[in-house]
Amino acid sequence: MTTTDTLVRPNLTRDTKNVLIRELKPVLRDPFTLIFSLLQPLVFLGLFAPLLVGSSGRPADETLAWFVPGVLVMIVLFGTGATGSNLQYEMMTGSHERTLVAPLARSSLLVGRALKEIAPIVVQALVISALAWPFGFAIDVPGLIVGLALLAVFGVGLGSLSYSLALATKDREWLFWGVQQALIFPLLILSGMLLPLDEGPGWMRAVASVNPVNWVVQAERALFAGDLGDVTVLWGWVAALAVAVIGITVGVRAIRRSS
Repeated sequence: MTTTDTLVRPNLTRDTKNVLIRELKPVLRDPFTLIFSLLQPLVFLGLFAPLLVGSSGRPADETLAWFVPGVLVMIVLFGTGATGSNLQYEMMTGSHERTLVAPLARSSLLVGRALKEIAPIVVQALVISALAWPFGFAIDVPGLIVGLALLAVFGVGLGSLSYSLALATKDREWLFWGVQQALIFPLLILSGMLLPLDEGPGWMRAVASVNPVNWVVQAERALFAGDLGDVTVLWGWVAALAVAVIGITVGVRAIRRSS
């Protein structure tokens, strides 16, 4: 094997890093999109949280401890769930086809692009946590770090599934958004992310019990509260890892078929 063959041989870690850097450059050149993406979670935090405080009758710190982790999972759900639209643009411009002929590990195309969405999400999570802190939101630093890692794993899986959907709906952007919206909102509502499901119908609670987003939300609440040993943290990691494995597996197969 020659030195040249060794240099161009696909390597997941190196290729993921290169894809991530390539995807982050436009964000660094134009950070307005990152700032703009903060508006939705800030609206929920500023307008929805006070309603929960008033309706639940609980202290603001308890309500924020329940609500803020759900908002962070919502950011991941909407952010990484829509990343396939970027791939559709690349397919229309021809840049995706040029990427496929590069000596890159196919999984790195998915993981690197999904991590690109996680980087701004981490910034948003830190900003939202800092803004909620003066109002009684307690920040457990170890729990925050583990919680962000959990969101990253979950986001990689969601982003990979979003890219798979984009490849399956190539040249039909309307179909991508139709399927994406039809899946995102039921997952959101049936996760207890914004409203508790304790008083909901039995069928909703049954569906929520097998909804991976629900387990990630519960794990985030336990982590941000500092309960790293809570059983929901384990189930949250199981759900996130399952979504990541399924997403990357499906995504790699979709990319290989498209090439």
